[in-house]
Amino acid sequence: MVSEAPPFWWTKADWRARALWPFSWIYGRVAGLRMDRARRASVPVPIICIGNFTVGGAGKTPTAIALARAVKAKGLKPGFLSRGYGGSLDVTTVVEPEHHRARDVGDEPLLLSREALTVVCRRRVDGARRLVAEGVDIIIMDDGFQSARLAFDFALLVIDSRRGIGNGYLVPSGPVRAPISKQLRHATALLKIGGGAEADALIRRAARAGKQIYEAEVVRLDDGSLNGVKVLAWAGIADPEKFYRTVRETGAVIEETRSFPDHHHFSEDEISDLLDRAAALGCTLVTTAKDMVRLEPGHGRAAELAAASRVIEIDVRFDDPTAPAKIVTSALSAARARKLREAEQK
Repeated sequence: MVSEAPPFWWTKADWRARALWPFSWIYGRVAGLRMDRARRASVPVPIICIGNFTVGGAGKTPTAIALARAVKAKGLKPGFLSRGYGGSLDVTTVVEPEHHRARDVGDEPLLLSREALTVVCRRRVDGARRLVAEGVDIIIMDDGFQSARLAFDFALLVIDSRRGIGNGYLVPSGPVRAPISKQLRHATALLKIGGGAEADALIRRAARAGKQIYEAEVVRLDDGSLNGVKVLAWAGIADPEKFYRTVRETGAVIEETRSFPDHHHFSEDEISDLLDRAAALGCTLVTTAKDMVRLEPGHGRAAELAAASRVIEIDVRFDDPTAPAKIVTSALSAARARKLREAEQK
């Protein structure tokens, strides 16, 4: 899957999108057939899949964390399942945040592992079985909606209200991962994050298709101490502009920004440049939690950059505070029904 979305994907479709359309048609046919014809393996615990329609970040990871907290509130043990994008390990691994690095397991699994047991595995079926063996009661799958070979009991598609689905074209003409009709068919519900209007047309289409619609906001977990502070904001995420908006909302004054590719592992020169530039400007460095976990302590000046950078933590807060618990309850009910069907078929 493409990790870096070209800017023209997020604007009105132009000649570049139209020129690539034949390749998108082929891609869409393959992606749609793969979704419809996939033989999905079953595991004995419920699976909630958190996905999105497009390439790039939409808020899946904080949404997964919110649902894990709802699972724990019910007295159950959640477990996260990830492919470990950006990591190098090719064996099923239980993530240990004290020992693993982002280069090993990926940055998002490191963040998830702070909240609950997390397993990374290139083959999600094997990863799910490992989580079952570890005693989890519910598996929360971070991404994999379009390609997983697992039977999920609740599929929640997250959509950013400011970006929507970009130009609406399929990869490589645009950011859409599979035909929208196919994705809606396999989705259980949609979660709209933010107050923008770019996702509204798709939300209405999903509602007409009978899909449950949830809404949420990204909230900052800061203490107001950045108000009026001059900062150099740096980020290596799918949508760095989203982070820069969050920085401005703290009241900080952005003197300069530095953007890197999503899941980027920083070189010694890049680290030194950030430190030296911030010193020259007299600025405080600010970044995301996801970027911070990719800094490897003890490697050159990485520890210095980590110590010098302020992390702006975020959370996803549902408009309906009971929504995460409702999603968990629905997944539990769907899993019971699935297991009854499987028992009858034997």
